Amino acid sequence: MDRFKPYSKVHLALFYASSFVFGSFSLFSQSTALANDILTPLETGFRCRTEIVGLDTFPLIVCDEVEIITNFIFTNNRQKEQWTKIKFNVKKVYPYAILAAAKLKEYDRALEKIKDEKLKKTFLKVCEKDLRSEFEDELSNLSVSQGKILMKLIDRETEKTTYEIVKQLRGGFQAAMWQTVARIFGHNMKTKYDARVEDLMVERAVKLVEAGQF
Repeated sequence: MDRFKPYSKVHLALFYASSFVFGSFSLFSQSTALANDILTPLETGFRCRTEIVGLDTFPLIVCDEVEIITNFIFTNNRQKEQWTKIKFNVKKVYPYAILAAAKLKEYDRALEKIKDEKLKKTFLKVCEKDLRSEFEDELSNLSVSQGKILMKLIDRETEKTTYEIVKQLRGGFQAAMWQTVARIFGHNMKTKYDARVEDLMVERAVKLVEAGQF
């Protein structure tokens, strides 16, 4: 008897079909088992992503950002009084910085769509009038030190110094004039916000206000 009896095309078709069905069933069973395994709570430990490096598999865990704020250690009463004053001033002017920054960003988005220079100038005058009506009365009551912190915080929120903002709204001459006035009072409208060194206490106070701790 011939052990290698030839199969008809029908037999071969049935063979491949059965192989495909059982193979697919096997893959389906594996994927179902895997899904069930993922959905089943673990008795101990936890599931996480992994990263394969060479022949090793390492757990890949993304941790939430945690900011640690420590208390200042003061060497004298003057530093403590300075910190107390800065906290008070930041809490008072920070809301104005947020609102002003939101409006300035809104103006910038609108300006990007205006191509005509005359229309831009007209729009900027409207923006200045809007800012005056919104903030002028309340900001006129700020102290000099509070105004200085407000300028720094606006730069923090907009990445624009107050000199750049005045120059955009009222032109270079007006910006230069107000810069001269600011310099008389010992301020500089061109100074950038420095959260790491010069404005470290201001930044710390902002974090406390944002966290609701002050």
